[in-house]
Amino acid sequence: MARRSPRLAGALAATAVATALAGLAAASLADGKDPRPHCCFTNARYVGTCEVDPDKDETCATILEYLNNPQSQGKGYCGSTSIRGGWKSVPCEPKMQQD
Repeated sequence: MARRSPRLAGALAATAVATALAGLAAASLADGKDPRPHCCFTNARYVGTCEVDPDKDETCATILEYLNNPQSQGKGYCGSTSIRGGWKSVPCEPKMQQD
């Protein structure tokens, strides 16, 4: 039996993990649940926490990159704020249920 190189074994393992994650994501989408979490950000010049639901082609990292890019414009994040730079990602707090 031929031995696999460590690099090939790592690549095969990474492919298996990616395939499993894609299957879980597809199952969640089939159930009508979006597996992507909300993204929450703070900025000293912004009152409160900004919570964003990422679109299908977005991640929390890409949204944070947008908010910290002084040249970015056109998205409606955080109430269409014009504040650029100084944004930090923070854990989202659970929403309080109102009776």
